[in-house]
This record gives sequence, C-alpha cells and structure tokens, in this order.
Amino acid sequence: MRDQTLTGVLLVVGVLGLATCFGWWRRRRDGRLRSVAPAPAPAAGAGTGPGTPQDAHRALLARLGARSGAVTLVQFSSAVCAPCRAARRVLEQVEAAVPGVVLVEVDAEQHLDAVRELDVWRTPTVLVVDPAGRVVLRASGVPVRDELVAAVAPLLAGADR
Repeated sequence: MRDQTLTGVLLVVGVLGLATCFGWWRRRRDGRLRSVAPAPAPAAGAGTGPGTPQDAHRALLARLGARSGAVTLVQFSSAVCAPCRAARRVLEQVEAAVPGVVLVEVDAEQHLDAVRELDVWRTPTVLVVDPAGRVVLRASGVPVRDELVAAVAPLLAGADR
C-alpha cells in the first residue's frame, strides 16, 4: 500500500512539473514575433513561375486583402476568441501610429483553405507581410506593440506611403 501511495505522489509531482514547464514555455512564446524561413529556392532551370510556393502564398494573401507595396498585418481570428480582440486593439494602434501599415482581419472559420495553406494552428495568429507580398514574421497570441513597431520599421523602407 505504501509503494502505491509513493508512486501516486511521484506521478502527481511529475505531471505538475511537466505542466509547469509547458506553461512557462508557452508564456514565453505567446505573442512573440518569429522570423519566417524563406521558401526554398526552385531547382536550377525550374524558374520562378506561378507554380512556386512564394507565388501561391502571395496570391492567397492578395485575395485575403494584403496590399502590394504596403506592409500588411494579417490577423487570423475567430468569433469566440477573447485574445483576438486584444490582438486587434494592438494591431489597430500600430496601424494608426505607423504610416504605411495596413491591417487585414481574416475570419479563420470562413477561410479554412488559407488557414491550412499558411499553417495557422491557433487564433489569434498575426502574419507580417512585406511590400513584396512575402510573409516575413508571424506571432501566435497577442503581439507586443513596441516589438511589432520595431519589427515593421525596416520593412517600411520599401513600402508605398
């Protein structure tokens, strides 16, 4: 009986330790902007025609409302997502404070093809699209306003104002 009690206590302590580590990791990652790896270059002789992943993403982002020549913040959200409202407020502040930034909100439930294509796993997810139409940064969760402003500033050099 004593061995079972000790095993149960150790199991509870282990589960609590793992849950604490997961919570800490998620909190550190939530809302942080991460660079997006560029799509692999096409093979020699393959060209850069409309069949490349970059072009497919550009076309999809354009259909969602991303403007060519502007830095676009694309937020994937859903109707029942409370953090989505907080993320929207932050993005609206950035849009109002930084000339050349455009905000596009996308309902994830209505655009499941885009969710799959752009690898969106949770809401809110924010994609930062450069003036050329490429996704260069992404954040899951509510982004930090000052971090976002600092990240879009270098992209504005090529934006139409």
